[in-house]
Amino acid sequence: MKIYLGPAGIPTVCKGGSTIEGIKTVSELGLNALEVEFVRGVHMSNQTAKETGKVAKDLGILLSIHAPYYINLISPEIDKVDASKKRILDSFEKAHLMGANVVVVHAGYYGKRDKEYCFEEMKKEIKDLMKMVESRGFGDVLLGLETTGKMSQWGTLDEIVRMGKEIKKCVPVLDSAHIFARQAGKIDYDKLFDKIEELRLKHLNCHFSGIKWSPAGQGGGNERYHVEISSNQPPFEPLAKEILKRKIDTTIISESPILEQDSLRMKKVFEKLGYRD
Repeated sequence: MKIYLGPAGIPTVCKGGSTIEGIKTVSELGLNALEVEFVRGVHMSNQTAKETGKVAKDLGILLSIHAPYYINLISPEIDKVDASKKRILDSFEKAHLMGANVVVVHAGYYGKRDKEYCFEEMKKEIKDLMKMVESRGFGDVLLGLETTGKMSQWGTLDEIVRMGKEIKKCVPVLDSAHIFARQAGKIDYDKLFDKIEELRLKHLNCHFSGIKWSPAGQGGGNERYHVEISSNQPPFEPLAKEILKRKIDTTIISESPILEQDSLRMKKVFEKLGYRD
């Protein structure tokens, strides 16, 4: 098994502001992953995407992409659904060109609708989206559905695993902080991995950070903002132990405010537990 660790975006210590410079800094730090952040829009040329991919490949850095935040695949407004698909497809194009393995998305919001209805609508829209992905030649990239941190958002682990069973190349992105917040400060990694195991993934993609959250509804919670992993909310070491126990190749992207510094802390935890790259 292999563990990939790195930041969501350009490291805080990077002297330059480009993704390529960020990748070089990640390599110099002894990390091996980077998530390219398109959260405010897909602003990268195809040529730059190709160059970014070449640098990452030469340095052994595994890339992933986070699609823009402005996505709601089950909006009642068709124009918003169409715009969401375009943003995701633009992200897939860049991912394909740079050799990234997954495009991560926050898929949508329930609104005032029934959750089962929302699931069926989401399935319909994702099937349509993945047909577009294949027709454009981007089928080498997976759609990563991120577990969400607010009660209003579609994307519990149960929903995402169920979707992964029904749609090919649709995989979970396990965000432990979001799950912890949504479950009002509770998390059971053993149970989470039992659910994920049903999909028989060859590679698991994760986000990790500490989280501040607020109570919401009966026994639920909403994320407020990300904090450093030293908060131990949620704890990181039990997650690392579970990954090593399950022997699954895993990427963990740090969404901590101190990005790569917490990636290096995660690396130390894995080494303490006996993992050697």
